Amino acid sequence: MSNSSELGETDLYDVVIVGGGPAGLSAALMLGRARRRVLVIDAGAPRNAPAAQMHGFPSRDGMAPTDFLRSVREQLSAYDVSMTTGRVHAASRSADGFLLSLANGDHVNARRLLACTGIVDVLPDVAGLRECWGRDVVHCPYCHGWEHRNRRIGVLATGAMSIHQALLFRQWTDHLTLLLHTGPPPSGEQAEELTARRIPVVRGTVTRVETVGGRLSGVRLATGQHIDLDALAVAPIAAPRSDLLRGLGLHPRPHPSGMGEHIPADETGRTEIDGVWVAGNLTNPALNVLGSANAGAIAAGAINADLITQETAQAVRAARSA
Repeated sequence: MSNSSELGETDLYDVVIVGGGPAGLSAALMLGRARRRVLVIDAGAPRNAPAAQMHGFPSRDGMAPTDFLRSVREQLSAYDVSMTTGRVHAASRSADGFLLSLANGDHVNARRLLACTGIVDVLPDVAGLRECWGRDVVHCPYCHGWEHRNRRIGVLATGAMSIHQALLFRQWTDHLTLLLHTGPPPSGEQAEELTARRIPVVRGTVTRVETVGGRLSGVRLATGQHIDLDALAVAPIAAPRSDLLRGLGLHPRPHPSGMGEHIPADETGRTEIDGVWVAGNLTNPALNVLGSANAGAIAAGAINADLITQETAQAVRAARSA
């Protein structure tokens, strides 16, 4: 693996992967092992950067995200995989496949394109919330629930799925509060469920997340009331980092889960644009690190098979004309 800083427009890669997170690096590993010439372009802004640890990944549970990425990059050194830091702002068709334009003026040619650029978590507009994001303000009980087990957790309701989120987090603590905030009031059946699980409901808009010594201590309502909490669960909206795909005709669409938007693709990550794949949170915002890495590996296998199909057809034509 080389850390390339000078990219030539005449260079042709079998696959260019945009995004060096779990999905992108997993795909690079698979494709490198398939003897493909690969370039990974990474902007250096991973979604889980605020988190000190990642969880739910066998053999890597509790590992710092930066350490995980570093270990994968080291493993890529055995293969024909290059990496460069940069931001791709546009992609267009070329004679060989795709021409990628980087923000620094560089251009790269690729036979196939795999976008693993992920999403931006759009958080509720509450003062002080972002400062605690990834530590005491969390979204996934499977990622963060164990670390906050038995603590006072509030669920900030902002949509129809917030009550489901509250019922999930109840698995990790008996001290759970549903803060209705801007979410819809529970239906009769939902109110019955919340009561049965002993989850109190607090009505009123949350205006501020409050901290003591840099750690969340509770929330303040518009009424002035303070609710003591140790952690706050929120439901961010997924905003795909997909601007580079617009020139190819790929645009975000609402995700079926209601979590935000995504780039639609089939089970291998193949999009409706021939030669373009997506993997990770860009197409499925619900994926964790393990799921994203798996999606990258699946996309890599599909891309390699697609290249083999093309190369075989070319070989047959050449043999027939010989």
